[in-house]
Amino acid sequence: MNRTTLSLIAGVTALAAVTGFAAVSSPGADAAAGTAKPAAHLPVERTSLVCPPPSTSDLAETTYTSFTPVTKGTQSEGKAELRAATERKPDESKSGDDGSEKPVLEPGEPGEPVTGETTGGDSSALLGTAEGRFAPGWTMQQTSTVTAGTGRGMHGVTCTAPDTEFWFPGTSTEGDRTDYVHLTNPDDAAAVVDIELYGKDGVLETTVGEGITVQPHSAEPVLLSTLTDEKQTDVTVHVVVRSGRVGAAVQALDAELGGDWLPASADPSGSLVLPGIPKDATAVRLVAFTSGDADVDLKVRLASPSGLITPAGHDTLHVKGGMTAAVDLGDVTRGEAGSLVLTAADDSVPVVAAVRVLRGKGGDQESAFIPAARPVGTRATSVDNAAKGTTLSVTAPEGTAKIKVTASAGTEGGTAVSKTYTIESGTTQDVEAPVPAGVKGTYALTVEPQSDTPVYASRTLTTTENGVPFFTVQPLPDDRGTVAVPESNEDLSIVQ
Repeated sequence: MNRTTLSLIAGVTALAAVTGFAAVSSPGADAAAGTAKPAAHLPVERTSLVCPPPSTSDLAETTYTSFTPVTKGTQSEGKAELRAATERKPDESKSGDDGSEKPVLEPGEPGEPVTGETTGGDSSALLGTAEGRFAPGWTMQQTSTVTAGTGRGMHGVTCTAPDTEFWFPGTSTEGDRTDYVHLTNPDDAAAVVDIELYGKDGVLETTVGEGITVQPHSAEPVLLSTLTDEKQTDVTVHVVVRSGRVGAAVQALDAELGGDWLPASADPSGSLVLPGIPKDATAVRLVAFTSGDADVDLKVRLASPSGLITPAGHDTLHVKGGMTAAVDLGDVTRGEAGSLVLTAADDSVPVVAAVRVLRGKGGDQESAFIPAARPVGTRATSVDNAAKGTTLSVTAPEGTAKIKVTASAGTEGGTAVSKTYTIESGTTQDVEAPVPAGVKGTYALTVEPQSDTPVYASRTLTTTENGVPFFTVQPLPDDRGTVAVPESNEDLSIVQ
C-alpha cells in the first residue's frame, strides 16, 4: 500500500472515532475527471465536555444546565452522563477517585434543558460524555453567584471540549487579582502541561510553570501569582499540553471589581471579532498578544447598530512581538450594542485578544471578560436563559446575514418557538430573542445562520445584588454537532 493510501485511511479512522461511520473513495474516474463528490455533514456520535470547579467561596450558589438540540439524522439510541472529578489541591499528590460521587444533574432528552444546583465551595470539576442522539451539539454551562468577598458577582462559563493548546490574554498577577488556571483531565492517563506567561516586556520568568502533571479524571487549580514574582496588570497565558489533553479556563477574581471566568481566545489570527460588549459598559480594556517576533498594528473598529466605526482616539493598537499590549477604551459602546473588530495591518502576524468589561460605578462595579470568538458556524447554543436578564448579541462584520434563533422548551415546561432575523453588514444587534410559550424555568437559545456570511454571537446574563450589577458574558462558537465525512464510490464504511 502506498503512502497516500495509508494517510487517507488514517484520516478516515480518526473521523470514525468521532462519528462512528466514515466512508471515502479510492482514486477513480470521478477524481480524475475533477468531479469528486463534496463531503457530507453527519451528526457526531460521541462528544465530551469538562466543567471546572465552580468556586472556592462558601457563599457560592451554582446552577448547572445541560441541553442537546434536536438534530436530524441522529441515532435512536444513546446516553449522556456527568461524573465528578476529584479536585486536587496544590499541596496534594493523590490521583482522582473513581467518579462515584452522585452527579448534580442527569442530562435530559434532546430539546429538553435540565438544571441542577449546588452550594458552597467544595464542588468538584465535572467530566461528561454523550453518545448517539445526545451527542450532537451537547451544551453545558455552570453559572455561580457569589454575593460577597473577592470576586463577588456572577461567574458563568460554558463547559468545553478537552484540547491541547489554549490562549488567555487578559489575565493578571497584580496584588488585587487572584487568577487561577483550572486544568481538568478527563482521560485515563495523566496529562503533562506547560504554562507560559507573557507580560508587557515579553516572557515572565516562571518557577513551576513547566511539566505540571494533571492526574487522570482530576482537576488542578494553578494560581498564576505562584508561578512568577513579577506583578503585572496585563498578562497573556499560554497553556500547552505536552501529553494527553485537558480542559482549561481562567477564573479571574478581583478584590474590588468582582470577577468572572475568562474563556480561551479563538486561535491566533490576523482578524479577530470580540462580540457582544454590553451597551451599558462603563469601562472596556482591550488586551492583545502576538507570539511572533514581528510587531503588528491592530486596526480597532466597533461594530455598532449603525455600522463599523473607529473609536475616538483608539484607531490602532501597536503590539510588539512576544509582548502583551493593552489599552483602555472607556465606555466605547456609549449606550448601544457593540462588538470589537480587530484587523492586523499584516494579516500574516497571528494575534489573540480579549476585553475586560466593567458595569456599574464606584464601589458597585462588576467585571466580566469577552475573548476573541470563533464564528457561529453551523449552529451554536446558549443555556440558562430567562425571559428577563438575557441579552443575545449578534454581529456580521463582513456582510449582511440572516439567522434563525430557536428558544427551547423551559426546564419546567413551555413550548419551543423560532424567529428569523437579518443582521446588516458591519453591525451588531441585540436581538429580541424569542421566549418559549408558557415557559417555566430557564431555556436554551440556538442560533443557526441562514446565509454564508460569517456571524459571531454572545449571550449576556444580568441581575442585581445589593445594588451591584452582576453579569456574565459567553461567546457562542459552533456547537460541533456535525462533522464532514467524504462521499465515496466504494463502500469503505467503518462502524464502531
